[in-house]
Amino acid sequence: MAEKRTSVFENGLIWFGAGVSIAEILTGTYFAPLGFTKGLLAIVVGHIIGCAMLFAAGLIGGRARKSAMETVKMSFGGRGGLLFALLNILQLVGWTAIMIYDGALAAGGVFNIGNWIWCLVIGGLIILWILIGITNLGKVNTVAMAALFLLTLVLSGVIFTGGGTAAMDDSLTFGAAVELSVAMPLSWLPLISDYTRQAKNPFKATAASAVVYGIVSCWMYVIGMGAAIFTGESDIAQIMVKAGLGVAGLLIIVFSTVTTTFLDAWSAGISSESVSSRLNGKWVAVAAAVIGTVGAILFPMDDITDFLYLIGSVFAPMIAIQIADFFLLKQDFSDRAVCVRNLVIWVIGFALYRYLMTVDIIVGNTLPDMAATVVLCAAVHAVSGGKKTKA
Repeated sequence: MAEKRTSVFENGLIWFGAGVSIAEILTGTYFAPLGFTKGLLAIVVGHIIGCAMLFAAGLIGGRARKSAMETVKMSFGGRGGLLFALLNILQLVGWTAIMIYDGALAAGGVFNIGNWIWCLVIGGLIILWILIGITNLGKVNTVAMAALFLLTLVLSGVIFTGGGTAAMDDSLTFGAAVELSVAMPLSWLPLISDYTRQAKNPFKATAASAVVYGIVSCWMYVIGMGAAIFTGESDIAQIMVKAGLGVAGLLIIVFSTVTTTFLDAWSAGISSESVSSRLNGKWVAVAAAVIGTVGAILFPMDDITDFLYLIGSVFAPMIAIQIADFFLLKQDFSDRAVCVRNLVIWVIGFALYRYLMTVDIIVGNTLPDMAATVVLCAAVHAVSGGKKTKA
């Protein structure tokens, strides 16, 4: 992969594209039972938590000049990091399939030529984006982002000038809503360093990435929530059809899916290079797009909430350990095969996350889990006399 340095603006564009997503709009529809004001508060609180973690994760890679999965080796050792690289590749291929599936379903709602055809179209465009390459997209990305910005403004206008409101109920608690809001930025934690590692100014680029993504992601959630509340319709494609957006709606669906899913497939390629230096990241990314396309054609993927929570339970404690090691404890285990101590802490953090899913906490369960994991890291470090454990 090319090591050309990227500007703050270029990083912002990348994460604008990540935020404009049909999956995020669909997740936003789940917030309708809370009502607009309470739902908006849950969205904002969740994104503040999630994007703060996103910034911390991205800054590690930016300052260390390492990809996301290479930074994981700093906490878990060379071989220990392979576990998370493999898990990350699996979740990124999963995301690729989910995003293509959602995009094809929505595109089919606007112009029905068969969902499998839309899967092939979207998958083909993702592969084209991969072959162009992250550092060569330049004007293509700028034009695509400008078009998406204008089209989503139109979509927002259509939704929020509609009449009617959906009934509020108790089917979703505020804490559960916050956790759903945290889930999307959390899903990007294992790959943000793949892009900030190339930044000319790591701090500014990472801050721009987290802030731009946070604002745009909130916007997508609000579009979904607003659609469900003010139009009584949770199918975003049907809203576009009823509003007469037609081709414009189709462009939003297709290009938002491509610009977001491209990052998943690209990072699957970068993560593969952490598993073996003999693998070519770009071609692994192409393979991830192909597998994702096939998966989207063959399997139904309508409810992704369990998938989001699984990602959280795996990667929230992982990132918490990295934050503790890099920013607080100033320790690096990349010269070791395996850091057993941190793997044990991760298992505890994973189990705690799954337990906290059964408890209704007003700030969701990611923040308490990560805070507890960081405290546990510091406590174990203190008990061990500040010394590194041996593999």
